[in-house]
This record gives sequence, structure tokens and C-alpha cells, in this order.
Amino acid sequence: MGRFEYFGYGSNMLTAKLKREDRCPSAIPIAVARTNKYTLKFHKVSTKDGSGKGDMAFTGSETDELYGVVFSIDESEKPKLDEAEGVPSYKPKEIVVEGITKGPLRVLAYYAININPELKPYHWYKGQTVDGAKEHGLPPDYIKKIKAFESIPDPDKERVDKET
Repeated sequence: MGRFEYFGYGSNMLTAKLKREDRCPSAIPIAVARTNKYTLKFHKVSTKDGSGKGDMAFTGSETDELYGVVFSIDESEKPKLDEAEGVPSYKPKEIVVEGITKGPLRVLAYYAININPELKPYHWYKGQTVDGAKEHGLPPDYIKKIKAFESIPDPDKERVDKET
């Protein structure tokens, strides 16, 4: 079996999270990348806890941009990634992103089908997104943008302990 390139832009930018046994242990980060006409929003309805999860929201504006990390993943792990992403509430699609050091890359990205603009991410989820952005050296202004999103406490202490 081969490998595919995946564009993580939310909490899956955090390598340790993506490489968990129940996700994609074969994941190898290969590039920091960006794409125009999209922006990060935390409005995807979580199928597991009802909070807001990250989404690559299409804006159509050339001035909007979404940064993320491209990972190379073994094709055999695609079903686990689909499950972790909550397919069918996230839908995979192929897009081309501009690698910061590698040029254009054709990647698999997931975008939200079920959104609610009133939702907010849990503190730990936003924290994982910030940590992944820092880990891979995303631009400081972009990291500030992520930090500026309002987040809420998770009432499930067990989940907080597991995710932090």
C-alpha cells in the first residue's frame, strides 16, 4: 500500500495527537502549508461532545488564508482518520496547498458539513490547535489569531485529563 498527504489545520496539527494509536501512527510531518480563500473557524458540530471543532471555512477571498501541516500517512490508516475526523460530519476532499518550503502539494483535507456558528471550542481543543501551530512554526500572527478565538471549559473532567 502507498501513502497519502493529509492537510491538518486544527488540533490534528499536533503531531502527537495525530500519531495516536487510534488515529494515524504512521503520520510524518512533511511541510507547513497554506491556502487562500479559506479561514479557520471553530463551528463544526462535534459528533462526540457537542462543542465546536475546527473547520476550513470557504470565504472565496484571496486575502483570507488558512495554515496547516501536511502529513504523509499510510493508506491503510485512512479509515481510522475518517473515524477520528467524524466522517460523515466532516467530508474529505482533495485540494492544492502551497507548501511554505516545498511548493504546491495535492492533499486530502476535511471540511465540515454540519456547522453551527454559535459553537465554541473547549479550552483543551483550542490549546491543542495552538500547540500544533507552535510545534510546526506557523507564523506568529497566525498563532495569535488562533489564540484570539473564544473557548469554553469542558464540563467532562475525564476528557480534559485525557486531552491535556
